[in-house]
Amino acid sequence: MKILYGVQGTGNGHIARARILAVAMQKRKDIDVDFVFSGRPANGYFDMDVFAHYRTFTGLTFSCKKGRVSRLQTLHQSRLLRFLDDVRALDVSAYDLLINDFEPVTAWAARQQSLPSISISHQAAFTYPVPQSGAGLVDKLVLNYFAPADIQIGVHWYHFNQPIIPPFVLEKPVHYDCRSHILVYLPFEDINEIQQMLEPLAECRFKCYHPAISAEMNCGHVRWYPPSKNGFQYALQYADGVIANGGFELSSEALQLGKKLLVKPLQGQFEQLSNVLTLHKLGLCQTLFQLNTDTVEEWLLAPANEAIRFPDNPHILLDWLVKGDWKETLPLCKSLWEEVKYGYRTREKLSSLAF
Repeated sequence: MKILYGVQGTGNGHIARARILAVAMQKRKDIDVDFVFSGRPANGYFDMDVFAHYRTFTGLTFSCKKGRVSRLQTLHQSRLLRFLDDVRALDVSAYDLLINDFEPVTAWAARQQSLPSISISHQAAFTYPVPQSGAGLVDKLVLNYFAPADIQIGVHWYHFNQPIIPPFVLEKPVHYDCRSHILVYLPFEDINEIQQMLEPLAECRFKCYHPAISAEMNCGHVRWYPPSKNGFQYALQYADGVIANGGFELSSEALQLGKKLLVKPLQGQFEQLSNVLTLHKLGLCQTLFQLNTDTVEEWLLAPANEAIRFPDNPHILLDWLVKGDWKETLPLCKSLWEEVKYGYRTREKLSSLAF
């Protein structure tokens, strides 16, 4: 099977999910895959060797300022004519299937050239009745038309009795005795404001990763690092807790590792607001609505999260794709959710909330 895989490159979460599938696909002789990314400058991608000869397009993405989506700036920076040209120029005739993770160029090229397409994404989960917060008319239009697909398979922390699968997470908990650090990943926030928030908390060490940092920088108990897949994963593995935006993939990794979460949702992005709503309902996070030292200090005293075990091998999904009976999603979802193991408290929450 010849597959085209379109990946939204705005955030690292989409790319992290694609990495897991890329590694699994490389081990198979019945799948040949090409990757396309859009949403950030071509020189802004890093640690991309697993994707081999991938292609990039400008695509469409949102703009934000100080932790909030700016719709006016997003519209101003959108290069719609370039986007339309890229859609027309992308020839998908050599492929049997498009897998799409909220990437618009491949989605619309597939739609125009009648290539079967399956959205496998967290965004696809919100096309079904799942907990949502802050979704307006524009958000619903974006969900339906930004990256359309023939079949929508959502990815979420629970199935909600919908065509939704769990995330694939490779990281496994490790045991360590020494006092460690707090991992901070707030890529849409100003680094000076993050530093100001953490500065008074001198009894704790913070490792902060941010796209605006180009070289490691030591500011006392607050250390700053440029983007790095391996460095970030190591820091996550040995962290006592995670302070992050409401992105899905990092939260999933933290949940599997049993890390406590302090989440600051990106204001104006209903997906992150909805993620925080679900995590809060399940008692798996505390919320940081503003960069506030007192909130962080209180959260530092909280215990670790109860870990959730998610699948780490997407072979069930790949077998289903190769079989080609794509409208039959129930066996796929059932098989993957059987691999998920919730802790006692989380099971109790799911039961009490009638999810």
